[in-house]
Amino acid sequence: MNGKILFIFYCLFFSVALSSCYREARQTSDAWIVSEEQMDSISFYTTHHYTQNYNFMVKADSLLLVCQQPSEVVSGMLVDTIYVKKHDVVVVADIMTLSTDSVDSVWVQVARDQSTIGWIHESEMLSGVAPDNPISRFIDFFSDEHLLIMLAFVVIVAALYLIRHLFRRKAKIVHFNDIPSFYPTLLALLVAASAVFYSTIQLADPDSWRHYYYHPTLNPFAVPLHLSLFLLSVWALLIVALATIDDIRHFMSVSETIVYCMGLMAVCAINYVVFSVTTLYYVGYPLLVAYIVFAVWRFIKKSQ
Repeated sequence: MNGKILFIFYCLFFSVALSSCYREARQTSDAWIVSEEQMDSISFYTTHHYTQNYNFMVKADSLLLVCQQPSEVVSGMLVDTIYVKKHDVVVVADIMTLSTDSVDSVWVQVARDQSTIGWIHESEMLSGVAPDNPISRFIDFFSDEHLLIMLAFVVIVAALYLIRHLFRRKAKIVHFNDIPSFYPTLLALLVAASAVFYSTIQLADPDSWRHYYYHPTLNPFAVPLHLSLFLLSVWALLIVALATIDDIRHFMSVSETIVYCMGLMAVCAINYVVFSVTTLYYVGYPLLVAYIVFAVWRFIKKSQ
């Protein structure tokens, strides 16, 4: 009898304990109800990757802003204009879509300060601004096509001249007259692979790269997998570069280390230019495989 009473007591105790752990969910039926304006803002952010209160820095010599409403411009009315100049920081104050505008249906209102505010076509604005952060400006600088062509020409010519000079001096140089350390070869391979990966992202998923351009980070765990792998390769480049310099010092004097590092930088510069450009035409993939085989073969041969 006492056993049954204890059993019933334990059942009641656990029933009360379990029921006390239950907490009725708060009613949040309207938590996800948003206005039409908010939905438009979310939709615009998804496709354009920026929205109101986003900061840009002017990179063009100047941008012309319209003080009146865009509808007055479209209808041909006379309007007042103001300019924002290079290096000015502007904030997106408003966004408007005009389907009747044959030039560009999207208008963006930007403000430098309270007295300098106006409207501009999105296409015209984006061609003359860059996101106001160091990483985006760095990406923008190295994404300029004309600059890349000129930079590629200068880098390849200078690097080939330096390598030729080192050959004549019979100096140590990666892949050819290398030191017994795999770090320089690994660094050159990492630069080539990172360049291929960078161009692959631009080819396969340009929208994700564009979003990263507007919202950059150096944290590889705060971005999608393919961007995470690219950022990890960038961090790996930095770590391997430091390890390479430290290892070179064990085989050479200070002056020889400087000369060797200059040659290594020349090889890495050529790798970046060649593999980033050739990957855009799908030639970089077989070229990378061939380069890996060549680099490993040369290192093994020199190590024997």
